[in-house]
Amino acid sequence: MEIQEVDLREMGSLIQSRVILEVSNQVQSLLESVETTTLEIAVTGESGAGKSTFINALLGLNDGDPRAAPTGVTETTFSPMPYEHPRLPRVHIWDLPGTGTPRFQAETYLQQVGFERYDFFIIIASERFRENHVKLARAVAAMGKRFYFVRSKIDLDLQASRQRRPTRFEEVHVLREIEADCIRQLKKEGLDSPKVFLISSFELHRFDFQCLEDTLAEELEGHKRHVLLLSFPSVTTEAVQKKKASLRRNIWKKALMACFFSALPGLPFHLNIPMLLKTLDSYRRSFGLDDDSLGALALTTSKNPSQLKNQVSSTLARDLSENAVHVILSQAATYGKVAARLLKDRVPFLDNLVAGGISFVAAYYLLHTALDNFAKDAERVLLAAYDLEDEFQKSVFYPPEPGFIFD
Repeated sequence: MEIQEVDLREMGSLIQSRVILEVSNQVQSLLESVETTTLEIAVTGESGAGKSTFINALLGLNDGDPRAAPTGVTETTFSPMPYEHPRLPRVHIWDLPGTGTPRFQAETYLQQVGFERYDFFIIIASERFRENHVKLARAVAAMGKRFYFVRSKIDLDLQASRQRRPTRFEEVHVLREIEADCIRQLKKEGLDSPKVFLISSFELHRFDFQCLEDTLAEELEGHKRHVLLLSFPSVTTEAVQKKKASLRRNIWKKALMACFFSALPGLPFHLNIPMLLKTLDSYRRSFGLDDDSLGALALTTSKNPSQLKNQVSSTLARDLSENAVHVILSQAATYGKVAARLLKDRVPFLDNLVAGGISFVAAYYLLHTALDNFAKDAERVLLAAYDLEDEFQKSVFYPPEPGFIFD
Protein backbone atom coordinates (compact mmCIF):
# COMPACT_ATOMS: atom_id res chain seq x y z
CA MET A 1 0.00 0.00 0.00
CA GLU A 2 1.24 3.49 -0.80
CA ILE A 3 1.05 6.64 1.28
CA GLN A 4 -1.74 8.60 -0.32
CA GLU A 5 -0.84 11.63 -2.41
CA VAL A 6 -3.42 13.79 -0.63
CA ASP A 7 -1.73 13.03 2.71
CA LEU A 8 1.70 13.89 1.32
CA ARG A 9 0.36 17.20 0.00
CA GLU A 10 -1.30 18.09 3.30
CA MET A 11 1.82 17.26 5.30
CA GLY A 12 4.03 19.20 2.91
CA SER A 13 1.80 22.27 3.02
CA LEU A 14 1.06 22.30 6.73
CA ILE A 15 4.46 21.35 8.12
CA GLN A 16 6.90 24.14 7.37
CA SER A 17 8.96 24.09 10.55
CA ARG A 18 11.85 21.70 11.20
CA VAL A 19 11.57 22.05 14.99
CA ILE A 20 10.06 18.91 16.49
CA LEU A 21 8.25 20.70 19.32
CA GLU A 22 6.68 23.23 16.96
CA VAL A 23 5.44 20.58 14.55
CA SER A 24 4.22 18.39 17.41
CA ASN A 25 2.17 21.24 18.84
CA GLN A 26 0.76 22.05 15.41
CA VAL A 27 -0.35 18.48 14.70
CA GLN A 28 -1.74 18.06 18.22
CA SER A 29 -3.76 21.25 17.75
CA LEU A 30 -5.20 19.90 14.48
CA LEU A 31 -6.27 16.68 16.17
CA GLU A 32 -7.75 18.47 19.18
CA SER A 33 -9.81 20.72 16.93
CA VAL A 34 -11.50 17.58 15.61
CA GLU A 35 -11.85 15.79 18.93
CA THR A 36 -13.33 18.79 20.74
CA THR A 37 -15.97 19.60 18.09
CA THR A 38 -19.52 19.48 19.42
CA LEU A 39 -22.75 18.54 17.65
CA GLU A 40 -26.16 19.46 19.04
CA ILE A 41 -29.18 17.98 17.21
CA ALA A 42 -32.74 19.08 18.02
CA VAL A 43 -35.65 16.68 17.44
CA THR A 44 -39.17 18.05 17.70
CA GLY A 45 -42.72 17.32 16.60
CA GLU A 46 -46.17 16.55 17.94
CA SER A 47 -46.82 14.15 20.79
CA GLY A 48 -46.84 10.53 19.65
CA ALA A 49 -44.86 11.19 16.46
CA GLY A 50 -42.04 8.89 17.56
CA LYS A 51 -39.44 11.47 18.57
CA SER A 52 -37.96 9.44 21.41
CA THR A 53 -37.88 6.23 19.38
CA PHE A 54 -36.10 8.08 16.58
CA ILE A 55 -33.55 9.50 19.04
CA ASN A 56 -32.84 6.05 20.46
CA ALA A 57 -32.36 4.69 16.95
CA LEU A 58 -29.82 7.43 16.19
CA LEU A 59 -27.99 6.63 19.43
CA GLY A 60 -28.09 2.88 18.80
CA LEU A 61 -29.91 2.29 22.10
CA ASN A 62 -32.86 0.03 22.87
CA ASP A 63 -35.80 1.37 24.85
CA GLY A 64 -34.75 -0.62 27.92
CA ASP A 65 -31.31 0.96 28.08
CA PRO A 66 -31.03 3.40 31.04
CA ARG A 67 -29.35 5.90 28.69
CA ALA A 68 -32.28 5.85 26.25
CA ALA A 69 -35.00 8.45 25.86
CA PRO A 70 -38.28 7.32 27.51
CA THR A 71 -40.94 6.36 25.00
CA GLY A 72 -44.74 6.29 25.26
CA VAL A 73 -47.99 7.17 23.54
CA THR A 74 -48.36 10.35 25.58
CA GLU A 75 -46.03 13.34 25.67
CA THR A 76 -43.04 12.41 27.85
CA THR A 77 -40.98 15.56 27.25
CA PHE A 78 -41.85 18.84 28.95
CA SER A 79 -38.51 20.64 28.69
CA PRO A 80 -35.51 20.17 26.36
CA MET A 81 -33.81 16.93 27.32
CA PRO A 82 -30.30 16.10 26.00
CA TYR A 83 -29.21 12.52 25.37
CA GLU A 84 -25.48 12.00 25.17
CA HIS A 85 -24.08 9.80 22.45
CA PRO A 86 -22.79 6.55 24.00
CA ARG A 87 -19.43 6.82 22.20
CA LEU A 88 -19.05 10.55 21.56
CA PRO A 89 -19.63 12.63 24.71
CA ARG A 90 -19.58 15.90 22.75
CA VAL A 91 -22.59 14.83 20.67
CA HIS A 92 -26.08 15.39 22.10
CA ILE A 93 -29.49 14.69 20.61
CA TRP A 94 -32.14 16.86 22.21
CA ASP A 95 -35.73 15.72 22.69
CA LEU A 96 -37.76 18.94 22.58
CA PRO A 97 -41.30 19.39 23.94
CA GLY A 98 -44.18 18.67 21.57
CA THR A 99 -45.50 21.31 19.18
CA GLY A 100 -49.11 20.20 18.98
CA THR A 101 -50.77 22.48 21.52
CA PRO A 102 -53.53 24.82 20.26
CA ARG A 103 -51.70 27.90 21.55
CA PHE A 104 -48.38 26.98 19.96
CA GLN A 105 -46.28 30.02 19.00
CA ALA A 106 -43.18 29.13 17.00
CA GLU A 107 -41.04 32.13 17.99
CA THR A 108 -41.86 31.77 21.69
CA TYR A 109 -41.25 28.02 21.49
CA LEU A 110 -37.78 28.48 20.00
CA GLN A 111 -36.83 30.97 22.69
CA GLN A 112 -38.06 28.59 25.39
CA VAL A 113 -36.04 25.64 24.10
CA GLY A 114 -32.87 27.72 23.54
CA PHE A 115 -32.70 27.54 19.75
CA GLU A 116 -29.20 29.02 19.56
CA ARG A 117 -27.53 25.89 21.00
CA TYR A 118 -28.64 23.56 18.20
CA ASP A 119 -26.82 22.95 14.94
CA PHE A 120 -30.04 21.96 13.13
CA PHE A 121 -33.64 20.84 13.75
CA ILE A 122 -35.37 17.61 12.73
CA ILE A 123 -39.16 18.09 12.64
CA ILE A 124 -41.05 14.78 12.89
CA ALA A 125 -44.63 13.86 12.01
CA SER A 126 -46.12 10.37 12.00
CA GLU A 127 -49.32 11.16 10.07
CA ARG A 128 -49.84 14.63 8.66
CA PHE A 129 -47.69 17.74 8.59
CA ARG A 130 -49.73 20.61 9.96
CA GLU A 131 -49.64 24.37 10.29
CA ASN A 132 -47.52 24.22 13.45
CA HIS A 133 -44.80 22.27 11.64
CA VAL A 134 -44.56 24.93 8.95
CA LYS A 135 -44.64 27.77 11.47
CA LEU A 136 -41.75 26.17 13.31
CA ALA A 137 -39.76 25.57 10.11
CA ARG A 138 -40.15 29.20 9.08
CA ALA A 139 -39.13 30.45 12.50
CA VAL A 140 -36.08 28.17 12.51
CA ALA A 141 -35.03 29.43 9.06
CA ALA A 142 -35.59 33.04 10.11
CA MET A 143 -33.12 32.53 12.94
CA GLY A 144 -30.44 31.19 10.62
CA LYS A 145 -30.79 27.49 11.37
CA ARG A 146 -31.52 24.54 9.08
CA PHE A 147 -34.53 22.24 9.44
CA TYR A 148 -35.42 18.82 8.02
CA PHE A 149 -38.83 17.13 7.81
CA VAL A 150 -39.03 13.46 8.76
CA ARG A 151 -42.16 11.39 8.22
CA SER A 152 -41.88 8.61 10.79
CA LYS A 153 -43.44 5.15 11.30
CA ILE A 154 -43.29 4.29 7.61
CA ASP A 155 -43.16 0.59 8.46
CA LEU A 156 -46.61 0.84 10.07
CA ASP A 157 -48.02 2.60 7.01
CA LEU A 158 -46.75 -0.14 4.74
CA GLN A 159 -48.11 -2.83 7.01
CA ALA A 160 -51.56 -1.20 7.06
CA SER A 161 -51.56 -0.75 3.29
CA ARG A 162 -50.59 -4.39 2.76
CA GLN A 163 -53.47 -5.51 4.97
CA ARG A 164 -55.99 -3.28 3.18
CA ARG A 165 -55.05 -4.39 -0.34
CA PRO A 166 -52.96 -7.57 -0.17
CA THR A 167 -53.34 -8.44 -3.85
CA ARG A 168 -52.56 -4.96 -5.16
CA PHE A 169 -49.88 -3.92 -2.68
CA GLU A 170 -46.76 -2.33 -4.19
CA GLU A 171 -44.31 -0.91 -1.68
CA VAL A 172 -42.70 1.60 -4.03
CA HIS A 173 -46.10 2.95 -5.08
CA VAL A 174 -47.23 3.35 -1.45
CA LEU A 175 -44.02 5.17 -0.51
CA ARG A 176 -44.46 7.58 -3.41
CA GLU A 177 -48.03 8.26 -2.33
CA ILE A 178 -46.95 9.03 1.23
CA GLU A 179 -44.16 11.35 0.09
CA ALA A 180 -46.44 13.16 -2.36
CA ASP A 181 -49.10 13.58 0.32
CA CYS A 182 -46.57 15.03 2.78
CA ILE A 183 -45.35 17.53 0.19
CA ARG A 184 -48.94 18.54 -0.63
CA GLN A 185 -49.64 19.14 3.04
CA LEU A 186 -46.58 21.34 3.46
CA LYS A 187 -47.24 23.29 0.27
CA LYS A 188 -50.84 23.79 1.36
CA GLU A 189 -49.51 25.47 4.50
CA GLY A 190 -47.43 27.80 2.32
CA LEU A 191 -43.99 26.13 2.27
CA ASP A 192 -42.20 26.16 -1.09
CA SER A 193 -40.24 23.13 -2.39
CA PRO A 194 -40.33 21.06 0.82
CA LYS A 195 -38.19 17.93 1.16
CA VAL A 196 -39.47 15.05 3.30
CA PHE A 197 -37.51 11.99 4.46
CA LEU A 198 -39.49 8.77 5.02
CA ILE A 199 -38.07 6.92 8.03
CA SER A 200 -38.74 3.84 10.11
CA SER A 201 -36.90 4.01 13.41
CA PHE A 202 -37.01 0.21 13.62
CA GLU A 203 -35.63 -0.26 10.09
CA LEU A 204 -33.10 2.49 9.58
CA HIS A 205 -31.40 0.50 6.82
CA ARG A 206 -34.48 0.98 4.65
CA PHE A 207 -36.26 3.98 3.12
CA ASP A 208 -34.69 7.48 3.37
CA PHE A 209 -32.39 7.33 6.37
CA GLN A 210 -29.23 7.16 4.28
CA CYS A 211 -30.50 10.06 2.18
CA LEU A 212 -31.12 12.05 5.37
CA GLU A 213 -27.59 11.36 6.61
CA ASP A 214 -26.11 12.34 3.23
CA THR A 215 -28.08 15.60 3.21
CA LEU A 216 -27.06 16.51 6.76
CA ALA A 217 -23.40 15.74 6.06
CA GLU A 218 -23.46 17.78 2.86
CA GLU A 219 -24.90 20.81 4.59
CA LEU A 220 -22.70 20.70 7.68
CA GLU A 221 -19.25 22.22 7.50
CA GLY A 222 -15.78 21.08 8.49
CA HIS A 223 -15.35 19.03 11.62
CA LYS A 224 -19.09 18.89 12.34
CA ARG A 225 -19.55 16.87 9.15
CA HIS A 226 -16.93 14.41 10.41
CA VAL A 227 -18.58 14.17 13.83
CA LEU A 228 -22.00 13.55 12.27
CA LEU A 229 -20.66 10.70 10.11
CA LEU A 230 -19.08 9.11 13.19
CA SER A 231 -22.15 9.53 15.38
CA PHE A 232 -24.84 8.16 13.07
CA PRO A 233 -25.31 4.38 12.99
CA SER A 234 -23.80 2.66 9.94
CA VAL A 235 -26.88 0.87 8.60
CA THR A 236 -25.84 0.70 4.94
CA THR A 237 -22.60 -0.23 3.21
CA GLU A 238 -22.55 3.31 1.81
CA ALA A 239 -22.55 4.72 5.34
CA VAL A 240 -19.69 2.40 6.31
CA GLN A 241 -17.58 3.62 3.39
CA LYS A 242 -18.28 7.30 4.12
CA LYS A 243 -17.35 6.80 7.77
CA LYS A 244 -14.13 5.09 6.71
CA ALA A 245 -13.26 7.93 4.32
CA SER A 246 -13.84 10.53 7.04
CA LEU A 247 -11.67 8.69 9.57
CA ARG A 248 -8.94 8.15 7.00
CA ARG A 249 -8.36 11.90 6.59
CA ASN A 250 -6.74 12.10 10.04
CA ILE A 251 -4.53 9.01 9.82
CA TRP A 252 -1.41 10.90 8.78
CA LYS A 253 -1.77 13.16 11.82
CA LYS A 254 -2.09 10.19 14.18
CA ALA A 255 0.89 8.48 12.53
CA LEU A 256 2.97 11.64 12.77
CA MET A 257 2.27 11.93 16.50
CA ALA A 258 3.51 8.34 16.85
CA CYS A 259 6.56 9.45 14.88
CA PHE A 260 7.38 12.09 17.51
CA PHE A 261 7.44 9.47 20.26
CA SER A 262 9.99 7.46 18.27
CA ALA A 263 12.16 10.52 17.70
CA LEU A 264 12.78 11.07 21.42
CA PRO A 265 16.30 9.96 22.41
CA GLY A 266 16.50 6.45 23.81
CA LEU A 267 12.82 5.61 23.28
CA PRO A 268 11.94 2.77 20.87
CA PHE A 269 8.96 3.26 18.57
CA HIS A 270 6.83 0.62 20.29
CA LEU A 271 6.29 3.04 23.18
CA ASN A 272 3.62 4.74 21.06
CA ILE A 273 1.48 1.60 21.20
CA PRO A 274 -0.93 2.92 23.91
CA MET A 275 -1.76 5.93 21.74
CA LEU A 276 -2.28 3.73 18.69
CA LEU A 277 -4.39 1.29 20.71
CA LYS A 278 -6.67 4.15 21.74
CA THR A 279 -7.06 5.21 18.11
CA LEU A 280 -7.75 1.65 16.94
CA ASP A 281 -10.32 1.15 19.68
CA SER A 282 -12.13 4.33 18.60
CA TYR A 283 -12.18 3.00 15.02
CA ARG A 284 -13.58 -0.32 16.13
CA ARG A 285 -16.31 1.34 18.18
CA SER A 286 -17.15 3.73 15.35
CA PHE A 287 -17.98 0.73 13.17
CA GLY A 288 -19.95 -0.98 15.97
CA LEU A 289 -17.57 -3.93 16.30
CA ASP A 290 -17.18 -3.84 20.10
CA ASP A 291 -19.18 -6.31 22.20
CA ASP A 292 -21.68 -3.73 23.48
CA SER A 293 -22.51 -2.48 19.98
CA LEU A 294 -22.80 -5.99 18.55
CA GLY A 295 -25.05 -6.99 21.45
CA ALA A 296 -27.33 -3.99 20.94
CA LEU A 297 -27.56 -4.67 17.19
CA ALA A 298 -28.34 -8.34 17.85
CA LEU A 299 -31.17 -7.32 20.18
CA THR A 300 -32.57 -4.83 17.68
CA THR A 301 -32.49 -7.30 14.78
CA SER A 302 -33.48 -10.39 16.82
CA LYS A 303 -30.22 -12.15 16.02
CA ASN A 304 -27.95 -14.30 18.16
CA PRO A 305 -24.98 -12.14 19.23
CA SER A 306 -22.56 -14.93 18.31
CA GLN A 307 -23.94 -14.92 14.76
CA LEU A 308 -22.89 -11.29 14.36
CA LYS A 309 -19.57 -11.73 16.16
CA ASN A 310 -18.69 -14.52 13.74
CA GLN A 311 -18.77 -11.98 10.92
CA VAL A 312 -15.83 -10.16 12.50
CA SER A 313 -12.71 -11.77 11.03
CA SER A 314 -9.90 -9.20 11.02
CA THR A 315 -7.13 -9.79 13.57
CA LEU A 316 -7.29 -6.47 15.38
CA ALA A 317 -11.09 -6.40 15.55
CA ARG A 318 -11.07 -9.80 17.27
CA ASP A 319 -7.95 -9.23 19.38
CA LEU A 320 -7.11 -5.59 19.95
CA SER A 321 -4.09 -6.12 22.19
CA GLU A 322 -0.65 -4.58 22.65
CA ASN A 323 0.98 -7.76 21.42
CA ALA A 324 -1.05 -7.84 18.18
CA VAL A 325 -0.30 -4.18 17.47
CA HIS A 326 3.39 -4.61 18.28
CA VAL A 327 3.71 -7.50 15.83
CA ILE A 328 2.21 -5.48 12.97
CA LEU A 329 4.32 -2.42 13.77
CA SER A 330 7.49 -4.48 13.87
CA GLN A 331 6.73 -6.10 10.53
CA ALA A 332 5.93 -2.77 8.91
CA ALA A 333 9.04 -1.09 10.32
CA THR A 334 11.24 -3.77 8.79
CA TYR A 335 10.20 -2.61 5.34
CA GLY A 336 9.90 1.06 6.15
CA LYS A 337 13.40 2.38 5.43
CA VAL A 338 12.81 2.93 1.71
CA ALA A 339 9.46 4.52 2.44
CA ALA A 340 11.07 6.84 5.00
CA ARG A 341 13.62 8.03 2.43
CA LEU A 342 10.83 8.75 -0.05
CA LEU A 343 8.89 10.63 2.61
CA LYS A 344 11.83 12.91 3.38
CA ASP A 345 11.87 14.04 -0.24
CA ARG A 346 8.26 15.25 0.11
CA VAL A 347 8.24 16.28 3.80
CA PRO A 348 11.69 17.74 4.61
CA PHE A 349 10.86 17.85 8.32
CA LEU A 350 11.27 14.07 8.44
CA ASP A 351 14.90 14.47 7.41
CA ASN A 352 15.59 15.12 11.11
CA LEU A 353 13.73 11.96 12.15
CA VAL A 354 15.33 8.83 10.77
CA ALA A 355 13.79 6.49 13.33
CA GLY A 356 10.69 8.68 13.36
CA GLY A 357 10.31 8.40 9.59
CA ILE A 358 10.34 4.63 9.80
CA SER A 359 7.86 4.73 12.68
CA PHE A 360 5.59 7.02 10.67
CA VAL A 361 5.39 4.44 7.88
CA ALA A 362 4.70 1.65 10.38
CA ALA A 363 1.95 3.58 12.18
CA TYR A 364 0.46 4.80 8.89
CA TYR A 365 0.34 1.24 7.56
CA LEU A 366 -1.15 -0.10 10.80
CA LEU A 367 -3.96 2.47 10.93
CA HIS A 368 -4.82 2.26 7.23
CA THR A 369 -4.88 -1.53 7.24
CA ALA A 370 -6.95 -1.74 10.40
CA LEU A 371 -9.43 0.86 9.12
CA ASP A 372 -9.92 -1.02 5.86
CA ASN A 373 -10.41 -4.32 7.66
CA PHE A 374 -12.76 -2.87 10.27
CA ALA A 375 -14.92 -1.44 7.48
CA LYS A 376 -15.12 -4.83 5.76
CA ASP A 377 -16.03 -6.47 9.08
CA ALA A 378 -18.73 -3.83 9.62
CA GLU A 379 -20.22 -4.54 6.19
CA ARG A 380 -20.39 -8.27 6.90
CA VAL A 381 -22.01 -7.65 10.29
CA LEU A 382 -24.51 -5.27 8.73
CA LEU A 383 -25.49 -7.66 5.96
CA ALA A 384 -25.85 -10.57 8.38
CA ALA A 385 -27.90 -8.50 10.84
CA TYR A 386 -30.42 -7.47 8.21
CA ASP A 387 -30.33 -10.72 6.18
CA LEU A 388 -28.86 -9.03 3.14
CA GLU A 389 -26.00 -11.45 2.40
CA ASP A 390 -27.35 -12.23 -1.06
CA GLU A 391 -26.96 -8.57 -2.01
CA PHE A 392 -23.33 -8.48 -0.96
CA GLN A 393 -21.37 -8.80 -4.18
CA LYS A 394 -18.16 -7.14 -3.08
CA SER A 395 -15.07 -9.33 -2.82
CA VAL A 396 -13.43 -9.62 0.58
CA PHE A 397 -9.94 -8.28 -0.03
CA TYR A 398 -7.34 -7.53 2.61
CA PRO A 399 -4.32 -5.24 2.09
CA PRO A 400 -0.98 -6.79 1.14
CA GLU A 401 1.73 -7.72 3.56
CA PRO A 402 4.02 -4.88 4.75
CA GLY A 403 6.68 -5.90 2.22
CA PHE A 404 4.50 -4.37 -0.51
CA ILE A 405 4.02 -0.95 1.05
CA PHE A 406 5.70 0.56 -2.00
CA ASP A 407 5.54 -1.19 -5.34
